[in-house]
Amino acid sequence: MLDLLTTLNAWLVAPLTDYAFMRRALVGGLALSLAAPPLGVFLMLRGMSLVGDAMAHAVLPGVALGFVLAGFSLPAMSLGGLVAGLLVAGLAGSVSRMTGHREDSAMASFYLISLALGVMLVSLRGSSVDLTHVLFGSILAIDDTALWLIASVASATLLVMALIFRVLVVECLDPLFLRGQGIRGGLVHGVFLGLMVLNLTAGFQTLGTLMAVGLMMLPATTARFWSQRLEGLIGLAILIAMVSSTGGLLVSYHLGLPSGPCIILVAGIAYLASALCGRHGSLLERVRRRATPLETDENTCTPS
Repeated sequence: MLDLLTTLNAWLVAPLTDYAFMRRALVGGLALSLAAPPLGVFLMLRGMSLVGDAMAHAVLPGVALGFVLAGFSLPAMSLGGLVAGLLVAGLAGSVSRMTGHREDSAMASFYLISLALGVMLVSLRGSSVDLTHVLFGSILAIDDTALWLIASVASATLLVMALIFRVLVVECLDPLFLRGQGIRGGLVHGVFLGLMVLNLTAGFQTLGTLMAVGLMMLPATTARFWSQRLEGLIGLAILIAMVSSTGGLLVSYHLGLPSGPCIILVAGIAYLASALCGRHGSLLERVRRRATPLETDENTCTPS
């Protein structure tokens, strides 16, 4: 028994407590796991799952511009990413209103432009290593400044979402009712997009601009297989994100793999497992539901 406890400690606890860089990575991952998944839940309920991915790429030109002007300066890159994300969201909304095109198509167009522009800017100033750092992040290299930024963004996100939670729910379910109450849905939508950009900006340092949305969307879509209540979706999404962050860090430590991709892959494994055997809408649940009437018919005796 003692040997088992020692082995478990060596594999699950010691890597996260013995090294300062692992402790900072864990704290940063858990902070992101608190704030990002609830946004992913609302994105999923609003049918905007791919908008999160588009916005993750939209911050890239601002991050790249901050890198070109100030090098690996977290304040400059974060400010640039925030401004770029908000600008793309505003431009996509404006184009949608002026042309009548759907907002998601306008967002997709700007996302492609932003991705190409950001990669070009980083390539002009830096090397392939710099480009990889910006695109895929380096959660093991975050410092105290990055931790303060992530913690501040997570705290602000949770506070604002608590204040507008009821309005967000109503907007998802019945936007016409919200308009009838004299509440501007566009303002709520803008605040929501702003929170999403903030979290993607905070997440680029840890997971990079390409994968920051993974910790936002994968836990949310995974939770959908286990709960049909909003409170359950949010709670499960946060729990899945926390387990993915912790598990991904441990996998990367023991196998010598990149930490960011490991975190997203652990979340991806949770999604695939839930799609196979979750309580609601999974493959196993559908097979069981189809088999139940057959069993009932076989066991039912018809009078002669």
